[in-house]
Parts: sequence; structure tokens; C-alpha cells
Amino acid sequence: MFKGSIVAIVTPFKNGVVDEEKLRELVEFQIAGGTDAIVPCGTTGESSTLDYEEHDRVIEIVVQQVNKRVPVIAGTGSNSTREAIEMTEHAKQLGADGALLVTPYYNKPTQEGLYRHYMAVADAVALPQILYNVPGRTGVNLLPETVARLAEHKNIVAIKEATGSLQQASEVLALCGDKIDVLCGDDFITFPMMACGAKGVISVVANIMPKEVAALVDAFFAGKMEEARQWHLKLLKISNAMFIESNPVPVKTAVGLMGKCSDEVRLPLATMAAANKEKLVAVMKEYKLI
Repeated sequence: MFKGSIVAIVTPFKNGVVDEEKLRELVEFQIAGGTDAIVPCGTTGESSTLDYEEHDRVIEIVVQQVNKRVPVIAGTGSNSTREAIEMTEHAKQLGADGALLVTPYYNKPTQEGLYRHYMAVADAVALPQILYNVPGRTGVNLLPETVARLAEHKNIVAIKEATGSLQQASEVLALCGDKIDVLCGDDFITFPMMACGAKGVISVVANIMPKEVAALVDAFFAGKMEEARQWHLKLLKISNAMFIESNPVPVKTAVGLMGKCSDEVRLPLATMAAANKEKLVAVMKEYKLI
């Protein structure tokens, strides 16, 4: 259902509030660059520090600006199942085409708890839903066997697999077959994960290089494996640079350096350390982004 180059879009701030004008401009930059779908309010969109009103407003702006040109997949995950249901329902009412739900963080639920959480949301809201497994940030790993159980639900259509493990992604693919799509959650392994069967990537790098990330994915789908492999290698250095500090600090800094919005982040995130910014600037100059 959702495939290709999908951007986890940053949320631009100006003097502590959402910069709605810049957000609309970023949406246009993505669509012009060939991005296949847009995810507002993901980790990269600093969802954890948006209040509920801001969260809904960011989704609303993206839905309005996109105007049905590409799918909008709203980040609606929470470590409270009740909140996740409420936010997913709000996203549906606002016109989102799907929802991305991160595994409940901090609680450290069992696999049975994770299963019941996702089933509760899927039962409550008739909207295509993408599981989001990123144990490095949440403290819990959604295991392939649990994904296979969840794949039986008609509203659960995909998983963003961000363990960085090709083995785990392969196990999900082997267990689930065509019952659920797998999307890569780590830019630095998009090509090898697609070789295993992933249908695309939910990308951080696409915030600054949408055409290039789309080119990799499009080449793969066109059967141009050598071209896709070359894009994979070309993008590796910038992909790594996006994680020299906690996401989204590097990508927000990069977007700022490109003049597309402020590099402002919300506490407890802090602006990039000077030494790391120097490294990022050097890499961006290599790619002729600045």
C-alpha cells in the first residue's frame, strides 16, 4: 500500500512555535523531489515535544499542502494505548491516509503487551497502520513472531523496521510473506533491505536529498540493480552523518544550513555541538548541498 521513498519530515520551529509557512515549503520541496509519501510527526518531526494541539496542526498542514498528491502517513504512536487510539482517530479525521505507530517506549511491555496494544489501535480506528520498531530508542524490540501475529489484522499493512538488522528484517519477511509490507527505517541499509524484499524506506536523508533517495528506490524498482547499488554507496556518507548526534539534530541542522528553515530544536534536544557541526558542514560540502 505504501512504498517508495517516504520522508520522515522535520517540523520547523521559529521562536519556539511551529513555522507553518516553512513546513508548507518543505512539503513542496519533497513533492518536487519525487518523494512518494510524507510522514509528519515522526521521531524526525520531534513528535515527543509537540503538544496535542501542535501535533494535530502539523498533520493538518501537511494534509492540506499535499492535497492528495502523495499519501500522508501521520505519526500517532504513544506509550499509552488510549492516547495512541485518540491520536490515530484525530489523524484519520484530519485526512491522513495512514498512521505510523512507534512501539510503546519506556513501559517495556512484553510481546503480548505489544500485541494487545497494536491490536487495540487497529480494532479502534479503520485506517491503514504501520508498525514502527526502533528498539534503540524505545527500549523494546517487536519480534518477528509478534509482527506475524499482527499482520493478520486488515488495518495493519506494514512495518517500519529500524533495528538496523537485516537478519530481523529477513525474519519478518519470511514469516509474514505478503501479509504485511516491510519498509526500511535506516537510510544506510535501504538498498540491502530492499534486496531482501522491503518496499522502500522511511527516510531521514530525504529531508535534504529527496531526489537522490527517490533515485535509489526508483532504480531498484526498475530492475536497475547496479544503478541502485551505486546510489546506495554514494549516499552512505551523508546517511552516516545524519546520525553523528541524536536524530533529528543533524538533519535539522542540515536543513538549516541549506536555508530551508531554522535549525531550532526543542529541549531536551540541543543544537549541534560545534565540532560535530564542523564535520557535518564538511560532508554537506562534499555533496554540494551548501
